[in-house]
Amino acid sequence: MAEVDFSNDDYELTTLRVDPGQSSLRIDKYVLDKLEKVTRSKIQKGIKEKRILVNNLPVKANYLVRPNDEIQLYVPRNINGAEHILAEDIPLDIRYEDEDVMIVFKPPGMVVHPGISNSSGTLVNALAYYFKSKQLPIKEGNLPDRPGLVHRIDKDTSGLLVIAKNTEAMTHLSKQFYDHTIVRQYEAIVWGGPKEEKGTINEHIGRSLNNRTVFKVYEDGELGKHAITHYEVLEDLYYVSRIRCVLETGRTHQIRVHMKYLGHPIFSDAKYGGDKIVKGTVFNKYKQFVFNCFKLCTRQALHARKIGFIHPRTEEYMEFEADLPEDMAQALEKWRSYVTIKEEVINNAKDDDVESTEED
Repeated sequence: MAEVDFSNDDYELTTLRVDPGQSSLRIDKYVLDKLEKVTRSKIQKGIKEKRILVNNLPVKANYLVRPNDEIQLYVPRNINGAEHILAEDIPLDIRYEDEDVMIVFKPPGMVVHPGISNSSGTLVNALAYYFKSKQLPIKEGNLPDRPGLVHRIDKDTSGLLVIAKNTEAMTHLSKQFYDHTIVRQYEAIVWGGPKEEKGTINEHIGRSLNNRTVFKVYEDGELGKHAITHYEVLEDLYYVSRIRCVLETGRTHQIRVHMKYLGHPIFSDAKYGGDKIVKGTVFNKYKQFVFNCFKLCTRQALHARKIGFIHPRTEEYMEFEADLPEDMAQALEKWRSYVTIKEEVINNAKDDDVESTEED
């Protein structure tokens, strides 16, 4: 049986870690014991389709699990209709709304749509409650549990999203995304700073062959999809930089992957190495300073700041912008203070050298 293509979003990854004291047990029996509401035949089907891996490698149904094995299960997402979505009274930060579109601000930590591990608490659950009996349109190619969604941003990325309220708006906006005419501008804090203040990253992005939860850059177009990110350094803060990124394409984790590829991972991005000290000194005071910044911004410092599009009814260009959320703003202020102090120390040292020379 052909291997399932995980490059789309029809599957969600669930991971099981085998206990250190686990005795030998067939993987199909082990998974059956661990998961509720799943049959052995479905598990065996998943193994045949290579949707159930052990340590990122396909196995047979008679594989005996070992202590500390990591089992990756690619489970089909909920394919129920939108009427089955749980409506929850979750506050929505609505920045604009008319009869065709809505612009909402998604805070960091909120998942956009339901999945295996998060059937509630998502933006879609909030939309279901807000619109009550109104049926939002489903984008062509999307699963039914994503009503109104024209695009998405990651759980721990903050910023603006456009919601389509009717079929005509969905079709019109989807075409703009397809044609890459939508303006999508992000701000991020990254480690270090690119050599060029402005630049374009034109590199293919695809899932890692070793870890299907992350993406990477591929030279081979067969392994990755074409992706273009334009960037500009807005503020040089010595060991980090505030940058603006404009998306020409919209691949999963695009900015995060492209910036890591450049050697400047996004600050506090645990998935792509930004949650470690990438640039700076070895002094303990500096390390403590960085850890304090991590505490202020506990997620990737990435914010969908601006979105612009042609309104589907009026045909007029509309643009919306959202200031940086508090966690990123506080982290930036802390880095600015650090730079100011560091510059004062350097200038004082230069003054001391001049005075020493004059005395000599």
